[in-house]
Amino acid sequence: MLRLLIAVGAILVVGSPLLAERPNIIMIVADDHAPWAFGAAGHPDARTPNMDRLCREGARLTNCFVATPVCSASRAALMTSRYPTETGITDYLSPERMPDLGLDPTLPVWPRLLSAAGYRTALIGKWHLGETDRCHPTKFGYDLFTGFRHGGMTSQNPLVEIDGTERRVAGWTPDILTDHALQFLKENGEGKPFCLSLHFWAPHANAHKIDNDRTWLPLSAADFGPFRDLDPQVPQSDFPDLDIPRVKRMTREYLGSIASVDRNVGRVLQALEDLKLDDNTIVIYTSDHGYNLGHHGIWHKGNGRWILKNNRGARPNLWDHSLRTPTIIRWPGQIQPGTVIDRCVTFLDWFPTILEMAGMARPKDITLRGRSFLPLLQGKKTNWDDDVFVQYRMWDWNQNAADLRAFRTPRWKLVRDFHNAGQDELYYLANDPKELNNLTDSVDPQVMSVKAKLNDRLQKAMQAIGDTTK
Repeated sequence: MLRLLIAVGAILVVGSPLLAERPNIIMIVADDHAPWAFGAAGHPDARTPNMDRLCREGARLTNCFVATPVCSASRAALMTSRYPTETGITDYLSPERMPDLGLDPTLPVWPRLLSAAGYRTALIGKWHLGETDRCHPTKFGYDLFTGFRHGGMTSQNPLVEIDGTERRVAGWTPDILTDHALQFLKENGEGKPFCLSLHFWAPHANAHKIDNDRTWLPLSAADFGPFRDLDPQVPQSDFPDLDIPRVKRMTREYLGSIASVDRNVGRVLQALEDLKLDDNTIVIYTSDHGYNLGHHGIWHKGNGRWILKNNRGARPNLWDHSLRTPTIIRWPGQIQPGTVIDRCVTFLDWFPTILEMAGMARPKDITLRGRSFLPLLQGKKTNWDDDVFVQYRMWDWNQNAADLRAFRTPRWKLVRDFHNAGQDELYYLANDPKELNNLTDSVDPQVMSVKAKLNDRLQKAMQAIGDTTK
């Protein structure tokens, strides 16, 4: 902790004279938003005019990957720039099974550094990094928290912690969270930059079920109306035994939930204009991981579930649809409008990137696994490594538990399952970007050579962070 205080002090000394000139930062994090499920990404049925507007006015990153494809573990990596095996959170947190587990409050996190450097900070919405007071968001540098410490439960009439007390609030959950976010913006005052984390529960499915099946309903008429009678496209419709009616029903609801997020993104953008804050505010939109709806015969993310007529069991995975997130950044005057960046970045990169955006030095005595991608956003030439290493170690109580690691290059991807023998995967992404043809058992000498090299690089990546399998 002493080392952290020294680092914060150094940042303050370097950055204090420029406090009034620093940009405001709004980081909007959705839950379960797939990289394919918005208009600018080419989905014909999605209705996301505000996300699409951000793409036109800023930069869209087409290859932003999480460190692990489930909520709590991914959010911990976002906060700390450390891998899941380093934070101790490798899967989603379940209050029933692990009520005392949460993110270690002694770990360095960027909201704390921003707060110490003069930013007014707030988290509105989902936390899911521990429900105990020890793990409360205000222990991690947020001056204000309004939302839910748990993973969230419902799209309507949620229980929300406000001023330290949990209460039932009538209305649509995305609207309620946005109401509080707009109040924060209006009350911020001049002369002090702010950093607002707005974490939606949507488009995550609701905890309750309808007709014994997961659902995103209820949704407002404005959000669900355009999709109520939609006949949506189905990816991999020829997948054996795929439950196509269920895929279509879920897709309609899912797109409606995304529309509810997009509508509220529009409210935030309008508020920035009304308050004349838009020119000096960085707006970031992303999701805590990707999502599948019919892809590979599953729905959900890294802890996927089969969506087949005769199988609803588990299918753990590290497919790109689970790992890649929709990522958009608008920063007037700094990012050229309409920029599209195809280089590979990860959630580990957010910590150093946000610090550099805020004009703050990267602490030399804090371990950060990521690197700032601000030069990419600004169109500067920079040496950039597009290789990605990811993890997913499921808790032992999960059905069909897996202990997955992947090493991905722009051309190849190797997935190892250290818990289940014979479940490895190898994809030639250059010719098979949808990861449909598993080459792990190929006897082609060239493929075998590639697999051996990727496995060596994967093992070295694990050794570099002390990652050992069970």
